[in-house]
Amino acid sequence: MIIAIVVLFSIVYLFQINRMTYALCMQREIPEEKQTKIFRTINVLVTILLVSFFVEITMTA
Repeated sequence: MIIAIVVLFSIVYLFQINRMTYALCMQREIPEEKQTKIFRTINVLVTILLVSFFVEITMTA
């Protein structure tokens, strides 16, 4: 049960981070070529954060 909640939270969290990144790119008028690198970097870092959170939750449960 807790795994489903963590996965759902992760999907929503990643979606929100991508929305904020898109808003930042539009506000700062970042070129399209650089946007892909920014999205990739942020998504990798957030994924690492979420995986470490998942591992911590499963190890303590």
